Amino acid sequence: MSAAEPSSVLGPRSSVWTFDGVVRLTRVGTTYIIFTIVIGFAALNTGNNALYIGLTFMLGCLLLSGIASKGGLKHLEVAMSEVGEAWAGRPADAMLRITNRSHIWNIRDVVITAPDLTEPLLIPLLVRGGTLQIAAPFVFRRRGRVELKTLDLYTRYPFGFFLKKRRVRIGSEVIVFPRLLPESEARERFRPATGDQSSANRPGPGSDIHSFREYVRGDSMRQVYWKKSASVGRWIMKQTDLDAAHIVHVVVDPYRPRGVTDDQFEEMISAATTFIYHSLQRGLDVILTLPRVMLRAKEFEGAVGMFRALALIEPTYELVHQSIERGSVVFTVRRSDAA
Repeated sequence: MSAAEPSSVLGPRSSVWTFDGVVRLTRVGTTYIIFTIVIGFAALNTGNNALYIGLTFMLGCLLLSGIASKGGLKHLEVAMSEVGEAWAGRPADAMLRITNRSHIWNIRDVVITAPDLTEPLLIPLLVRGGTLQIAAPFVFRRRGRVELKTLDLYTRYPFGFFLKKRRVRIGSEVIVFPRLLPESEARERFRPATGDQSSANRPGPGSDIHSFREYVRGDSMRQVYWKKSASVGRWIMKQTDLDAAHIVHVVVDPYRPRGVTDDQFEEMISAATTFIYHSLQRGLDVILTLPRVMLRAKEFEGAVGMFRALALIEPTYELVHQSIERGSVVFTVRRSDAA
């Protein structure tokens, strides 16, 4: 997607370490401990000094493995930068900044996992005092405000005897834009919107007045209908028939009647978002009307606020009055007989 397309903002966050107490023996570690026990019995039964020296060395390796893995993970710090673009069901890249604050331990083979990560991330080596930045692809399942609470870090460093875990709490959030429908379905839904290129009873900078509406930030003052504005005490814009440019007026009705499921409501929001997205791609001006708010975007300029509003909209269970102009594209889950 182009740089002009919308992005969601996730501010930088630092980490706070907590220990979950997760320590698990690996297959190598289990074999090593069994072999150590065998050497211990042999040393006790024979009194062989060489066996005692070997047993001491093996126990020392176990102790060193535990200290090194704990010390390495304990001194890791993780910070997350902004997510460039977050759409439900699509990968969104964030940048993780991992710093090893330890003055003693290098740490190897650290694996990072999280519920919304597309796949675990591997850090082959992070030297003491070093910093590494890696891309972390997230996929969020639903639109809205999503909290990124924790990341889990695992390592088998240094000898592979134990799998140790630390959980870092990052306390971040990201606004996830609604899911975009597949390309084939989007083309089918968009087809009626392009209309005819000639004057065809659609709003645009022509000569005949098409309709009136409230002022939206970005409107040209040349389109103010001063007489009506003076009578009502606020700016009223006149819309004329379409000559050259296009304006698409989209109305999203958040009313959710009884019997309508969450999936049906989310499908309607996705359909509206997809329609707006492809309208902007085709160079149309889009005006979005929601309860108590009207937004305007042109070729993705101003689209961030529009997609953010659609990401955060919640269903209402009481009828909401919205003015619908001629030629408006209305998205609703009301039944036709109840609309």
